[in-house]
Amino acid sequence: RVALLDLGAKENIARSLAMRGCDVTVYPAGTSAEEILADRPDGIMLSNGPGDPKECGPIIEQIRRLYESDVPIFAICLGHQLMALATGADTHKMKYGHRGANQPVKDLESGRVYISSQNHGYEVLKESLPKGAEETFINVNDGTCEGITYRDIPAFTVQFHPEACAGPKDT
Repeated sequence: RVALLDLGAKENIARSLAMRGCDVTVYPAGTSAEEILADRPDGIMLSNGPGDPKECGPIIEQIRRLYESDVPIFAICLGHQLMALATGADTHKMKYGHRGANQPVKDLESGRVYISSQNHGYEVLKESLPKGAEETFINVNDGTCEGITYRDIPAFTVQFHPEACAGPKDT
């Protein structure tokens, strides 16, 4: 049972989860953490979406409450940025942003490079990551943070769109 917090989610996210056997419940962006947790999800997904992550103060506060619950969290794109802000990291507007289906990202654990689909203009500043947050993916073109694993809580995030088929293998 996956709770999908809709921050501007693409329909394919819920479809991809359902195709993998998940029972997906979609919650609007303004939903309280308590309402989501009351439904007892096995995991929480924070979706992609538009805009400056720092303008999402009330949502960031709800995300803080979600990660305090110990329910596993996975986040993509805007969700990745909001999770970082909720845990004390910082974000920054990029000069050009990452757009399109041809962004190379490197998995720092395996060394493998994936071609990913992206559409964002903000980045998580890796030097601001709090203790317990480890950068796990980087953009090969500019070295920006593309993924984080949180070692103190059951959470990991990616900046790219993992349900998109940008390269020969899906991420």
